[in-house]
Amino acid sequence: MSKSTCRWGILSTAGIARKIWNAIEVSENGCVVAVASRNEAKAQRFIDECSAQTAPEQSVQAVGDYESLIADPDIDAIYVPLPTGLRKSYVVAAAKAGKHVLCEKPVAIHSSDLEEMVGACEAAGVQFIDGVMFDHSQRWEALKSTLLNESPIGKVRRIQTHFSFAGDATFKSSNIRTDATLEPHGCLGDLGWYCIRFTLGIMGGHMPQSIRASTVTPIKGEGSASDVPGEFAADMTFEGGVTASFYCSFLCENQQTAWISGEQGYVSLDDFVLPLLGDHTHYDVHHHQLLIDGCRWHFHRNSETVKFDEPACDRAGAQEIAMVTRLAEAAITGEVDARYHDLARRTQLVLDACRRSDAAGGQVITI
Repeated sequence: MSKSTCRWGILSTAGIARKIWNAIEVSENGCVVAVASRNEAKAQRFIDECSAQTAPEQSVQAVGDYESLIADPDIDAIYVPLPTGLRKSYVVAAAKAGKHVLCEKPVAIHSSDLEEMVGACEAAGVQFIDGVMFDHSQRWEALKSTLLNESPIGKVRRIQTHFSFAGDATFKSSNIRTDATLEPHGCLGDLGWYCIRFTLGIMGGHMPQSIRASTVTPIKGEGSASDVPGEFAADMTFEGGVTASFYCSFLCENQQTAWISGEQGYVSLDDFVLPLLGDHTHYDVHHHQLLIDGCRWHFHRNSETVKFDEPACDRAGAQEIAMVTRLAEAAITGEVDARYHDLARRTQLVLDACRRSDAAGGQVITI
């Protein structure tokens, strides 16, 4: 295997791991060499099904336990899509074994756990990146740079995000995201993590001063010890009078929208998490005009679409492929980018504050 290739192990056969398998195989600096499950036959079935679609050039080993994969000296990086409630010990073990870590989100149950996980990676000198794919997209970098420098909408005053999908009856009763032990944050962790990250990015990384949040509708899976948020809403205030809100839900149909409102216009995205299928990504800038002529009031559309030569998925240049390429570069070169550690920490702190506000009946929490 070339020293310019990062050898990946995948820790579990979660559905999202199929997308990451494909991203690794499409990338030019990585390959999957092993997949672990508590059931080796299940790991082999996952490998066979993924290989049928992507035809990897190298053989991929099925491993019957997580510990053996972590200890394998022929693996450079590990992708961890295990449930949040099980994740910490394996991330820490991977770091201590010298593996670079791509970790699904939400990263941890609370910030103290995250600190152990990221702290272990820092102590070992390995890269840690959480699974927010849009952090690695051309569109996201360009949008942040534009708004923080020569903003076409003037000073930002308001940020609103909405991420939802409507789970069916089976999802609501038996999906692990409705299990309070495995995924205690429910939709807040699964979907709200992206809303929080987007807001912090537009704010240049600045943390909110206060948060008010609440579970709108709780749901409870079969056998779960308690409810998890099935529908969640939050409001944040930032220094300088900027406000933000987000809504996330397992009960509302597919929506991934974001609006950034400024003193001279607003920006909108209708696919801020997963780009709509196509060869380009984009965002829209709006400067609508109200023209009044006596009794006639006319509201005129004035919108511009800003496009990026960036495929939505599956091909070189897509955000998930940029993400695994970036972690592989760290594994190959040994150069760790601590910005991604900080992004996870800040997002987790805001999520924790949302949970505290919710537990206090929607009281305002100061950060």
